[in-house]
Amino acid sequence: MRNFATLTRMRIQLTLRNKMFLFFSVIMPFGFFFLYSGVFAKGQPEVVRFFLGPVVSLTVMGSFWGLSAALVMFREQGILRRFHVTPVTPSDMLASSIVANYVLALPTVLIEFFFARTVFHVTNFGDLLATFVLVSVGTVSFASLGLVVASVTNTMQETQVINQLLWLPLIFLSGATFPLAFLPKIVQNVSLFLPATYLVQGLRRAIFESAPIWDRNVLISLGSLVCWAALTFFLSAQLFRWEPEVKVRRNAKLLVVATAIPFLLLGLWENKFGNIPAQAQSAFDSLNGPQKSAPPPADSPK
Repeated sequence: MRNFATLTRMRIQLTLRNKMFLFFSVIMPFGFFFLYSGVFAKGQPEVVRFFLGPVVSLTVMGSFWGLSAALVMFREQGILRRFHVTPVTPSDMLASSIVANYVLALPTVLIEFFFARTVFHVTNFGDLLATFVLVSVGTVSFASLGLVVASVTNTMQETQVINQLLWLPLIFLSGATFPLAFLPKIVQNVSLFLPATYLVQGLRRAIFESAPIWDRNVLISLGSLVCWAALTFFLSAQLFRWEPEVKVRRNAKLLVVATAIPFLLLGLWENKFGNIPAQAQSAFDSLNGPQKSAPPPADSPK
């Protein structure tokens, strides 16, 4: 345990020197926070609270980009080779990377809540237990995605291309950038196949609607993300490479695609029996308050 703590501390120190990690884990989340809260929400506390779920989701999801880039850079620079001569297994290295990522990401989330309270006067943050568990599970899940990306790419350029291809659908189709209620029906249906959708909508339920941890949609979000995290971590441990000279196995990327099977099945089930888009629409409509009834026609009886 002491060795693992030492390894985690070293991973934190190395990560803090990585400018790309700092951008995606610190600068970008705060940029999104003030853009959504100050511009889109116009500083209105209830609207800021509505956007807090997507903002926190972007903070959590951004961790995969920085983590994958950091690991590939460490491999290219020969840093991982030095760890390889020590009694450290791939699972130890990957687990310490996730813990280090969590330790660095959690303060950013806490500061966002602090700014929401002090700058935008949000007083109600919903169910904090459900929010904390979703943030924790989401951070681990998307960090595991970063580990998989780092395991199947050979160069930093290739890593950035794959990250971009993953990042754009995750933020634009899940409700993280635009509310799910804004998106066309067909896009809403497609979004139910994405892991990011369950994180975004779960956090919306917990923060804006004060849904407890045993809420059906929150439990679905947690269960799907836990399953996905286990699959991606196991796969990344099997594919992990210490040295840049070692090439990726031919079937590696096919195995990575297989980790999406749980969300393929969940998306099919949600499209047929679920109510996530309807709840997202209801939450968005609630920002406008109750609709006033239209006046009766002039010739209608009084």
